Amino acid sequence: MRRAMKTKFQYRLTCLSKLSRAAGANSICRKLLATLACAACLQGLAGSAMAKDPIPLDRIVAVVNNSVVTERELAAKIEQVGQQLKRRNIALPPPATLSKQVLERMITERVLLQRAEETNIRIDGTQLDRALGRIAQQNGMDLAAFQASVEKEGTDFAAFREQIRNEIVISRLREREVDNRVGVTEAEIDNFLANPALKDSRQTEYLLAHILIATPEGLAPDRLQAIKAKADKALAELKSGADFAQVAAGHSDAKDAIEGGQIGWRGEGQLPGLYVDAARALKPGQVSGLLRSPNGFHIVKLLDARGKDTTLVIRQTQARHILIKTNEVVTDQDAKGRLTQLKERIDNGQDFAELAKLHSDDLSAAKGGDLGWLNPGDTVPQFERVMDGLKLGETSEPSQSPFGWHLIQVLERRDQDVTQERKRLDARRSIRDRKSDEAFDSWVRQIRDSAYVEYRNEE
Repeated sequence: MRRAMKTKFQYRLTCLSKLSRAAGANSICRKLLATLACAACLQGLAGSAMAKDPIPLDRIVAVVNNSVVTERELAAKIEQVGQQLKRRNIALPPPATLSKQVLERMITERVLLQRAEETNIRIDGTQLDRALGRIAQQNGMDLAAFQASVEKEGTDFAAFREQIRNEIVISRLREREVDNRVGVTEAEIDNFLANPALKDSRQTEYLLAHILIATPEGLAPDRLQAIKAKADKALAELKSGADFAQVAAGHSDAKDAIEGGQIGWRGEGQLPGLYVDAARALKPGQVSGLLRSPNGFHIVKLLDARGKDTTLVIRQTQARHILIKTNEVVTDQDAKGRLTQLKERIDNGQDFAELAKLHSDDLSAAKGGDLGWLNPGDTVPQFERVMDGLKLGETSEPSQSPFGWHLIQVLERRDQDVTQERKRLDARRSIRDRKSDEAFDSWVRQIRDSAYVEYRNEE
């Protein structure tokens, strides 16, 4: 009997979920379906209670499209965030403020996860285990020791595992929806490098914390004034001596608010111009006034500043090679044997370049195997280790890499100042990171504003 009741309850929710997706952007339909979904949940719980011992109902605090956030989920998340703040020695905001902040972040995360599911972004157990293994390795542990460490801090590992899954899913969603569409032109790099502050070999990096009070698009004037009043209140608390991290955790709409608003060390090119201008006018420990941008109102605190030497001299190697690829016909033994014979011919005076043209499977064969000047990291580690161990003019023994088997010969080495090349590479990366962050924040606001959200905890 209970099993039949459970099946009927699951079927009802499945139908409602399909109807909700079909309702699309119709807010009235979505609101009605959300109410029906809640009713179905309560009916299912009531049915279970009748069939078994009564169980306490888990009150719904928010409806997000066709799903809900429950009071129990919110309480667990508040507890988790509270532990994180305590470990970082950040004073907790008032309970009501913290609850509101955490709920807003749960709603945004739920909307993004729903979008990922709609577009078939999923992480299976094997992928998740590999990611957790890498996290454990970065902390100098195996996975079992890492799990014990997480649980020792009072965190349920199953919940931690699910949070990591969600973060990976959202990261992949960002890559597909935003990062892959961000481009950087050569003109943008030229304009970036034209900044006089970047012509010096020593550039300034800033350690900043910030507070963002976001302003959605198309706000009515009275609503904009209310948001500005919230920003003014946060600034007033800071001026009266309140801890910046606590104010950020209590008021900021930025994704790093719970961490006290810290955004880490960033070079001038990696920061919005608004933040750079503010940071230049501040001394460590000082807080800016209220800053305005299209995204909202900002407050910036300079925690520290330092110079970064961008001069870069590296050892470059000019090398050439002969590559024999392996396949269903050519085995490792065959490839190694062919290269051993070619090395004997080279050692006896035959020209390396001519043999490369005749025998190499690489595109460089037409140039006699010449790979040009190579920087550290330009080749796979197996190739680079052998190349770095050779003297000028020396030919290696046959060596294996993921591409096949090689004979490698070093022609020349030099120390090269690649400061300008490095500056352009860093500039491209900085511009891309900044544009990506801005585009993602804007995209998240659009997705969040288009979602149907109904609050049930304001009673």
